Amino acid sequence: MTKVTMSLIENKLKAIEPEVHEIIDKALDGRPISVKDGLKLMHVQDEELDCLLKTADLLRQRKVGEIVTYVFNRNINFTNQCTIRCKFCAYSEDPSSNKGVFLSIPEIQRKAKEAWELGATEVCIQGGIAPQTNLDFYIQIIKAIKSLVPRIHVHGFSPMEIYTGAQRSGLSIKTALQLLKKEGLDSIPGTAAEILVDRVRNLICPEKISVKSWIEVISTAHQLKIPTTATMLYGHVETAEERIQHLKIIRDIQDRTAGFTEFIPLAFINLNNALELQANVHGDIKNPTDHLKLIAISRLFLHNVKNIQVSWVKLGPQLAQKGLQVGANDFGGTLMEENISRSAGAIYGESLEVSQIRALIQEINRIPIQRSTTYDYLQPIPAQNSS
Repeated sequence: MTKVTMSLIENKLKAIEPEVHEIIDKALDGRPISVKDGLKLMHVQDEELDCLLKTADLLRQRKVGEIVTYVFNRNINFTNQCTIRCKFCAYSEDPSSNKGVFLSIPEIQRKAKEAWELGATEVCIQGGIAPQTNLDFYIQIIKAIKSLVPRIHVHGFSPMEIYTGAQRSGLSIKTALQLLKKEGLDSIPGTAAEILVDRVRNLICPEKISVKSWIEVISTAHQLKIPTTATMLYGHVETAEERIQHLKIIRDIQDRTAGFTEFIPLAFINLNNALELQANVHGDIKNPTDHLKLIAISRLFLHNVKNIQVSWVKLGPQLAQKGLQVGANDFGGTLMEENISRSAGAIYGESLEVSQIRALIQEINRIPIQRSTTYDYLQPIPAQNSS
C-alpha cells in the first residue's frame, strides 16, 4: 500500500504549484516544515489539498503502519465550580451557583474502582478551579484512587490545575510535580492550552495561565519524566497563523524533551457559551474538510510527535474515522462519561463501547489495538503486510 500511495502522490505533485510541491517534498524527506510552509498549507484547496491529505496518510503509515490505537478509560470531572470562567466553556459554574457539583473523595474513588472493574486501564481526572482546590486536595484524590485500584493509570490535572495548586500551596511548579508523581500521578493531560498565543488567550480566557506558564508546567513535567499529551482548541477567534504558531511551540518542546505522547486537535463547539456569537470569525473552519486539513497539517508539521489523536466527542465518530485516513492514528478513549463537550452542545454522546471503536477502525481496513495511556500495546499485534 505504501508504494501505491507514493505513486499517487508523485502523480499529483506534477500538477500542483511549485511552493506546495516543495513543502510536500520536505515532509516526505522527514525535514521540518517552517511556519511559513504551515500557513501555506492552511490555505490549500483542490489538487493541493488532496495531495496534502494523501501525504499525511503516508507519513502516518510510515510511523505506525496500519495500527489504530485506542484506550479504555474513564473521565472523572470532579467539579464544575470554577473561578476562571473561560469564555469558551459551557461546563463551569460560579462557586456560589446552586448548579455547582463537587464530588467527594469517596465518590471519585468509587468511579475509579468501577472503571477498573469494567476493564478500564486509565482514569482522566480534571475539574474546575474551585476555591477549595489546592495541591493537597489533588494528592488526596491520587492516594485514594491508588489505595483502592493501585494498577490503574492516573492521567490527571491540567497545567492550569497544577499551576494554581502549586501557587495556593506555596510551592514551586517542580516541587508540586515531584509530590504528585511521588503519590502516584502517572501522566498529565496537556489541556488548558487552547491556543498558545497570548493575544488569543487574552480574548477567550484572560484569567487562565499564560503561554509561558503553560510551557513551564509541561516542560518541567517532561524533565521529571512525567509524560503529557498536547492539545489545541481551534475554530474560535484564532487565525490560521496562530494555529501554526501553536504547533511550532508543541514541536519545539518535543524537540527539547520528547515528553509528548500524542497531539490532539480539539474542534471548538460554539454553543452555550460566551463565544457563541464570535466563534470562527476568520471563517476558515466551515465544513468537515477543514477539520481533516488541520489533522493532516498536524501530521506534517509535528514530525517529531508519533501519535495524532482524533476526538470523536468533538467531530463525531464518522468524521473522526475520516481523520484516521488523513494522518491520525489514535481514536482516543471510551471515556465512559463526558461532561465538558456535552455542556457545550456536543451531540455525539458521552461514551463509546470498545466494540464500536473497533468496528469503526476495521471499517477502513485498519488494525484496532488497545493501548495503555503511554502507548504500550495491550494485545498481540497481527502481522502487517507493508507491500
